[in-house]
Amino acid sequence: MSRLASPGEKVFVIDQSRCIGCQACVQACGECGTHRGRSMIHLDFVDRGASTQTVPMVCMHCEDPTCAEVCPADAIKQNEDGIVQSALKPRCIACANCVLACPFGVPKLMVELEQMMKCDMCFDRTSQDLAPMCASVCPSDALWFGTPEEFAARRAGLLTDEFVFGRQAVRTKVYTVTREPGPLDVLAGRVTPAWQDDPFGLEERGNG
Repeated sequence: MSRLASPGEKVFVIDQSRCIGCQACVQACGECGTHRGRSMIHLDFVDRGASTQTVPMVCMHCEDPTCAEVCPADAIKQNEDGIVQSALKPRCIACANCVLACPFGVPKLMVELEQMMKCDMCFDRTSQDLAPMCASVCPSDALWFGTPEEFAARRAGLLTDEFVFGRQAVRTKVYTVTREPGPLDVLAGRVTPAWQDDPFGLEERGNG
């Protein structure tokens, strides 16, 4: 079963179906003081030859992070709040094991720094109940921060934190919005069909 947030607990949510490709999140992420001017967001095209649809991807902060499990130098730590941090510079040996192991393709190996860096959910902000930099500037709320109760009152879709990659089940701290109950079977192709067709409720307004 999906992990339920405590009443009033704020959660980080990705709604890929709302992404408009404006790259505001990319620019804002680069302004984070811990990233040394580098953006830790992946903004990908779904099918660039046929569509302009883009999707944002940040670190999902897995409950049992594979990146940390495969790190031979024990450089990747997870804090008590479940945030999986960038590799510790004194320990990281730039082997790229974490880059290859992450099922979401998130870690970035900064070759010039000899260090793996990734989204830390702007822990300096979220620990104070402030939205991550990317969510604070997203004009379409494709990246969103708030309580599940607020989400249910204002937004369409279901929240899930469960993914299946073949035989590997992954539970995450970051939630994804779908139109079907999770878990999302990634390899079976249930990710895109599970996105919402009308995330902004435009058809409903037009028929009202």
